[in-house]
Amino acid sequence: MSLFSRNIAEHLELLQRLDVIAPDVDRSGELLASILKAGGKIMICGNGGSAADSQHIASELTGRFVNDRRPLAALALTTDTSALTCISNDYAYDQVFTRQVLGLGRPGDCLIGISTSGNSGNVISAVQAARDNGIHTIGLLGRDGGQLRDQVEVPIVVPGNVTARIQEMHLLIAHTLCGLIEEHLGFA
Repeated sequence: MSLFSRNIAEHLELLQRLDVIAPDVDRSGELLASILKAGGKIMICGNGGSAADSQHIASELTGRFVNDRRPLAALALTTDTSALTCISNDYAYDQVFTRQVLGLGRPGDCLIGISTSGNSGNVISAVQAARDNGIHTIGLLGRDGGQLRDQVEVPIVVPGNVTARIQEMHLLIAHTLCGLIEEHLGFA
């Protein structure tokens, strides 16, 4: 069996187990829509591929997902290289998202922390800061959810162990959240 065929098999096997997280995805979609409806914003953070996913989600919301509509308030905390390098240099890398959450976030906003292991220190720190400041938290996680599972308001835990497969499911979940937001806000 080729690598591509093995990847497809792993993908399908994990995909078939995702029904267990449907209530968490639905709950998150409702929460995000209510935050946006109330004038709040969505902040998203993660490292590596999860940083790219953060940007992808933010762009689907500020641009458009399915239909043309007004832009929605979302930003990836992974895109400002000056802030990332300044905070890393002057404080510590585990503060790169935390200081942005503290500077940009307001009570009633939401932080989506993405971590395939659930144990990314800088995401954990940002989630703690968000919770301490009245900002809702959602975790887009993998494996057993790691430390973040018990720290976020709504953990969405992909029950897989292979990072690439978890990230593939995160993209499906992210697109579903964007669709749910548009449905709940009457744009779909």
